[in-house]
This record gives sequence, structure tokens and C-alpha cells, in this order.
Amino acid sequence: MTESTPKKKTIVSGMRPTGKLHLGHLSVLENWVRLQNEYSCYYFIADWHALTTAFDQTEQLQENIKQMTIDWLSVGLDPKTSVIFRQSDVKEHAELHLMFSMVTPLSWLERVPTYKMQLQQFGEDGKDISTYGFLGYPLLQAADILLYGANAVPVGEDQVPHVELTREVARRFNHLFTTDVMTEPEALLAKIKLLPGTDNRKMSKSYHNDIALSATPEEVKNKVASMITDPARIKKTDLGHPEICTVFTYQGVYNEAEKETIATACRAGEIGCVACKRCLTEKMNAVLAPIVERRHELEKDDAFLEDVLRDGAKRATLEAEKTIAKAREAMKL
Repeated sequence: MTESTPKKKTIVSGMRPTGKLHLGHLSVLENWVRLQNEYSCYYFIADWHALTTAFDQTEQLQENIKQMTIDWLSVGLDPKTSVIFRQSDVKEHAELHLMFSMVTPLSWLERVPTYKMQLQQFGEDGKDISTYGFLGYPLLQAADILLYGANAVPVGEDQVPHVELTREVARRFNHLFTTDVMTEPEALLAKIKLLPGTDNRKMSKSYHNDIALSATPEEVKNKVASMITDPARIKKTDLGHPEICTVFTYQGVYNEAEKETIATACRAGEIGCVACKRCLTEKMNAVLAPIVERRHELEKDDAFLEDVLRDGAKRATLEAEKTIAKAREAMKL
């Protein structure tokens, strides 16, 4: 880099490893792929965050980490361009989290919008997550972000409060210890295409209404066949209402060029649901084919996957150590 070349700004983001990813994650990952060409990107597999609600379900954790790594690389994340690593391999995340936990008011954590909502949700399912780890996970998120001096964090609108909390933590730390070591990040709002599940509920593996990024052509065909359509349409000639049809929602993502033609034909009773689903299946398989092909190659090479995470952890640690050294100095540790 020459003196005239401006330093790239930094992006940090992560995902909890919950197994193979589905189409609901694809637009997020595609955004990450775009960002890696414009920013210095740190993308981490948040295995410590996975423990906040699944602390008693760790049997599949390592396999889930592997599957997530494969999905990321299959979609196009480049380990030579982006720093891709496992959160728990960089212990500085835990140290900075501990530092923040000493200076952050309890009320800040209790007012996080998702806190009480998820406590209630999990409680209704019979699981008690009223642990310090769950209460403090926004602080761990703040450590994840501030450790690398992130200038921006790609998020949806529902996650903006978490970025604002991170900014507050950064300001408080800098004020208490008369330092400027913590960089306040901006929320980088991403235009994410939200896809419903095949039954028009939120897409989730627990609902069995998801379509995996690893889905075979036959699996995609079967999933599309099960999609909810306009209940008023019995025969092809019945006039349709595409705006309430799950299949048409998917057409808008995977067949944008033809979606208005399909909508017009549906409203006029000129195209049936079977033909519409057949068309969608072809378009979706065309998008997934290169991802599935890359996945098959990566599945054969566990050593390469571990090398990616190990090398990413080394690169991440080099930056994390700098922040921790400055934080220790500021706190007189």
C-alpha cells in the first residue's frame, strides 16, 4: 500500500453455528461477499454466542462449525481476502468482554429489546435461559466488534439497538479511562431480501420449512412443491392473487425478470400453480448449482477447512492483541 492509497475501513460480523445454512441466510452472505472487496473484513463463527441459548446442546457444535465454514466458502467468502475464524480461537474476545462487564451498568443490558422477549419465548418452550451469559451476550458482541476497531457492522434494522449499545460501551470506556482506543462503529444497514419459509412462516430449521444451501435439485423440487399458494385457486383457470402466494414471493427473488409476466398470467388464470412452481424450481436450482458444486469439493477436505480457521485466527489475533494491549494500558493493568 502506497502513501496515497487510503486504508480500507473495517467490517466485523459473525453468525452462530447452528448447522447447515438455508436460503434465508443467502442474501446476508452475498452482502458479505460484496463487502469483502471494499473493506477489511473479519467474519467469525460465533461458537461462544451459540452457548448463550444452547449451553446444554453442544454435541453437534463442532460439526455445525464445519458446516458453516463450508457454506461460507461455497457462497464466495475468500479466506485470502477476508479474515475467517472461530471466535473461541481468539481469547482476546473473552478478555475484552470481561473488561466491559466491569464497567457496563446492568440496566443497559436489561433494556436490550431482545432480552425480555427471548426470556419469555424460551420460557414458554420450557427452557430457562436466565443466565449471566445470556444477559451479557450484547457485551460479548460489543467486544467482538470493538476488538478490531470496526468502522461499520452490517445489520438489519432489528439489530441496530445492538450496534448502538456497542457505541455506548465504547464511549463509556473511552471516557472512564481517558483514551480513544475504542472506535464507535456505524450500523451499515443492508438491503437483505427476507424470505419466508415454505409454509409462509419465518424460515427455520425447527419448523422444517427451510431450503438448505446444500439442497439437491430433487430436494429443491420437493420443497417448492410443498409451498403455500393462493388457497382460492383450485383450477388453472381460477383468477389468482400472487401477492398472497409464497411461490410468487420467491419468484421476486429468483426470477425477477419474469415475475411481472407471471403475476399478470396468474391474475388472468393463464398459468397454473404447478407450472409456476416448475419454473421457480429451475431458477432456484440454477442459483444453487455452483454453491452445491463448491460444497461437494470442500466436504472432501477437512484439513483445508481447519487451515482456513487456524490462519484466520492467527490474523485476527494479531489485531486483537493490539487492542487488548491498549485497553490494558488505559486501565492500568
